[in-house]
This record gives sequence, C-alpha cells and structure tokens, in this order.
Amino acid sequence: MDLHTVTDYRVARERADLVAGPGTAYVGGGTWLFSEPQPHLTRLVDLTGLEWPALTVTEDGLEIAATCTVERIADLSDSGIWTAAPLFRQCASALLASWKIWKRATVGGNLCLSFPAGAMISLATALDGTVLIWSADGTERRLPVVDFVTGIATNVLGAGDVLRSIHLPARALQARTAFRKIALSPLGRSGVVVIGRQDRDGRVTLSVTAATDRPRVLVLDRIPDRRELDATLRERIPDAAYYTDAHGAADWRRAVTTVLAGEICEELS
Repeated sequence: MDLHTVTDYRVARERADLVAGPGTAYVGGGTWLFSEPQPHLTRLVDLTGLEWPALTVTEDGLEIAATCTVERIADLSDSGIWTAAPLFRQCASALLASWKIWKRATVGGNLCLSFPAGAMISLATALDGTVLIWSADGTERRLPVVDFVTGIATNVLGAGDVLRSIHLPARALQARTAFRKIALSPLGRSGVVVIGRQDRDGRVTLSVTAATDRPRVLVLDRIPDRRELDATLRERIPDAAYYTDAHGAADWRRAVTTVLAGEICEELS
C-alpha cells in the first residue's frame, strides 16, 4: 500500500533522532503499517537504523529488541537452550502470516499494535515478559507485558514513546510449557490462545490471549483439578472480558478457554 500522505522519511541513528509530533509514526518492519491507508501520517521514522542487537542472552534471561523479527524468534525453538524453547515457534505460528511476513514483521510491532490475537503478546505474557519503554521526555521505564496492553489495539505508550525491548526471565525460560490455539478455520486468525507454564517450584501460570480484550494471566500455587480450574477462570476473567468479532463469539471463546485450559493442566500434570 502506497502511503501518499507521507512526505518525510527519516532513518534514526541515535535516540535523539526519534522525533515525535503530529502525523509521525515509528517503523520497525512496517508489515501492518503498509497494509492499509494511513491518511493521518505525514512522517515515518525508521527504527532499524538504530541497529539494536536482535537477541541478547544473559544469565538473567533473554532480551529481545523491538526490531527483532518474528523469524528470528521462531528460530530460537531450534536452539535447545531453554526448556520453554518450543513455545517460540508455536506462538509465531499462531500469527496469521506467511513466511515472507515473518522475515519483516517485528516483535515490537506486534506488541505495539496490541491486537487480542497478537502472537508475540501471547509469548511474552506466558513467559512473564517485561517491556523497556523509552519515554518521550528522555527517561525510560519497565513494566510487565500484561500491563502494557490495556485493551483492543490500545496500550500505555504515549506520544513520542518508543518500545525498546522485551525481557524474558531465565526462570520462565527454564519452565515446562504447554500450548493450545483454536481458530474458526484451519489457518484462521486465533480465536483463543491458552498457554500453560509450570516453574521448577511447581507454580503454574496460565495465560489467555486472543479470546479476551487484553491479556489475562492466572498464577496458581499448583496444578488445579477441573473444578478448581473452572472456578478460578470464572473468578479472575469476567464474562465482559471476552469479546465478539468475525473470528469468534464471546460465549464460544469463554467456553473454549475453559476446555483448552483443562487440557493444558492435564498435559502439565
């Protein structure tokens, strides 16, 4: 899609180049930005010129640059470094996109769009991810991904703020995981994504995405039985959180979430 209203395209080389203002958008991979008209935009600032290292592995975990591509994330499943490694490709495959899109689409872009079916949101929330935000005033702050996304296509970013990176802690990466996705068609956009994680201390984390208006994460001391699980889901995810669109009705999403969460707990047990 040609963006006819854009008259200024800049490649950022340092943080000072991240100009903001009306009509400005930051570009990572641009796969969504160039997919439809953007008549409100007049300036694009390309983040790739900052040359952030895509992936940085430390004793504390994994730091993922916002400009890291989905393809690079999916390839981590072949590394065998972490017990949770299969989850990278599982989540990438939940993104309704071809291999060509994988080569350009970025992790940061997927989070910043903040769509319920954001596959990288599913990955980050399941693994206790936190984001580093460069604020427009020159400061920076970290917060959990589950708090970064505030609703359908909304998040905490203000004008001029930039998502710098996502951190996944080593504790979560060493955990056992189980993944479930369902859609209304075999290759359709995710209607429900449920991911379970059991840490080495036995604690269980269940993340629900695609089905709800924003990510929902449940932390449990142990794997619950079916009755406890049903009660916990009803208590912690209100009915109003499930939404209806072309990819599924709210009541269907709520019912399927319960079924998939049960399968997750059974697998982890």
